[in-house]
Amino acid sequence: MMTTTPVALPFSEAAFALTLALLFMAPLAIAGVALINTGLGRSRSAAQSLLGNLAILAVSAIVFALIGATFAGVSGAAGHSFQLGGKPWGWLGAGPLFLSGLGSAAPQAQLVLLLEFLAVAFAGMVPWGSGADRCKLTAGCGVAAVMAAIVFPLAAHWIWGGGWLAQLGVNFSLGTGFIDGGGAGTVHVLGGFSALALIWTVGPRKGKFPKEGLATALPGHNSVYVLFGCLLALVGWLAWNVAGAVLFLHAPLASLPVIAVNTLLSASGAVVATFAVTRIRFGKPDASLCANGWLAGLVASTACAGVVTPVEALLVGVIAGIITPLLVELLELALSIDDPSGAITVHAAGGLWGLIAAGLFAPQAGQLIAQLVGIATLLGLVLPLVYLLLWLLNRVLPFRVDPDGERIGMDLHELGGGAYPEFVIHRDESYR
Repeated sequence: MMTTTPVALPFSEAAFALTLALLFMAPLAIAGVALINTGLGRSRSAAQSLLGNLAILAVSAIVFALIGATFAGVSGAAGHSFQLGGKPWGWLGAGPLFLSGLGSAAPQAQLVLLLEFLAVAFAGMVPWGSGADRCKLTAGCGVAAVMAAIVFPLAAHWIWGGGWLAQLGVNFSLGTGFIDGGGAGTVHVLGGFSALALIWTVGPRKGKFPKEGLATALPGHNSVYVLFGCLLALVGWLAWNVAGAVLFLHAPLASLPVIAVNTLLSASGAVVATFAVTRIRFGKPDASLCANGWLAGLVASTACAGVVTPVEALLVGVIAGIITPLLVELLELALSIDDPSGAITVHAAGGLWGLIAAGLFAPQAGQLIAQLVGIATLLGLVLPLVYLLLWLLNRVLPFRVDPDGERIGMDLHELGGGAYPEFVIHRDESYR
């Protein structure tokens, strides 16, 4: 094993200022998804859901600053690697402890670290939506801490930090190495796999599957939250994809408007496709599935917006929008997976499709193989690791509330009051 030495990364002042401004807008994607997840849950758990998102963001930031940032690293900075087959394989970053010396780091390295803070919080929030109406606040924070300390830093270093997946192009002439400009793999697939592991661990909500092979509809309580969250997420996603393209794909400033257009077209194609599919299948379009289709298009664009043409981005979105309602139905009816937020379909499946699309449409030879190697790594290494860690954590810190807490709702059980107190039927004292 050896440690590589840091290398300064050239970065213009204009690119620095633009990327910093974009990263200030990127949290709107997180806010939008938090609002969507809250709207898709039950009304008696709405306050707990949104508070959980805020707590997860805070815990993720603290744990990543204390532990994870040291091992995530950035491309060209210090890192641990080993020699195999005459090639260096970077596997772990070797940054300073507790963010020491951050102010004197290269400008691009500072921006990458800021994006990683947002990314680790986003990845930690995704499984929280899937555990809605049955998971404790401490469970959401515990999962976020594990993600920020162990899982995310590994994936981020391999993909964004100059690790072995990023070096597939240099070492094996596979395109430019595994590409993931906006975090389809490091954020969305990782978050979607964590959601799947959480669902496997805690099981479905009570009453969701009363009989073998049957599923009870538990619709979200507020479609307005869900649909407004989609619009809010679009703003953050535009900023996120453009900033990621500058930092990780080294996109020239003149190409950035096209990346933003590709993001919008992917989401637009997806929601139109989902609208059509649900109207054909159910006679009327389904609001929550259309929202999931919109998000799936945004997630898919996260991987490929920087490497496709506008027409290709539209096609990517259409395919994501067709897949979304069909996969939601398959997971629920055939596999009895209770995923209130649709995170497995939107983030995991949407992210995987985006990574494949980036390889299909990229002009470099061998790029698709590089993408498939990265996907195989996420499936074969990261998913089992996440499931093992969450299974162990659940043994120490049980995730699920007791049946009485689930019956009365997470707001009353954990917070002592509901999000909508006017919904409570009681005697009107003004008429005594």
